[in-house]
Amino acid sequence: MPVRNKEQHRTQRIGWLRAAVLGANDGIVSTASLVLGVAAAHATHGSILLTGVAGLVAGTMSMATGEYVSVHSQADTEKAELALERKELETDDKGERKELSAIYIGRGLEPALAQQVAEQLMAHDALGAHARDELGISDTFSARPTLAALASAISFAVGAALPLLVVALAPHASLIPFVSATSLVFLALLGGLAAYVGGAPVMTGVMRVTFWSALAMGVTAGVGALFGTVA
Repeated sequence: MPVRNKEQHRTQRIGWLRAAVLGANDGIVSTASLVLGVAAAHATHGSILLTGVAGLVAGTMSMATGEYVSVHSQADTEKAELALERKELETDDKGERKELSAIYIGRGLEPALAQQVAEQLMAHDALGAHARDELGISDTFSARPTLAALASAISFAVGAALPLLVVALAPHASLIPFVSATSLVFLALLGGLAAYVGGAPVMTGVMRVTFWSALAMGVTAGVGALFGTVA
């Protein structure tokens, strides 16, 4: 009998997709907002470009550091929970079997079948069964700090490079409309791609990303214009 190919579910992409989309989106929004704010304050073309490059470097390091620390904290919590569960399995095996059976009963299995399932799963991999069904920890959703940090850093740098490229090529007099328009196009494409890969409605993703990004850039440009006028 031929073995069926393993199904590929979108949930397997959640970890890296979240980090990559967040990084690229933040790279575009923060860098575009930064250069728009400086441009609205009547800075020179060179100063605007230098500010954008500094924002790219600082943002890349910040994203990598923040993602690594936060995801590592999650990983530490998972390790602590697994260590506690391992100890409980060693000291109260019978109670842990009842606990697992109760979980399956709560999900709709008959008590006898729930006990049988719990017995067989614990005989195969007791810690794995409790990690998955009691703690909600699985290989698909487990924390991977290094992967998340790399995905965030690289995607932020790529996202930030897009408005910087526009700054470098656009005429100084038309820099604000060029950066604003192209950044919104980049963000709309990113939102649509993320929604498509994740299986969500594409237009919803596009509209959500575009609206909030336009608001962020508008506020930053307004602040830059205000302080530039005051100065």
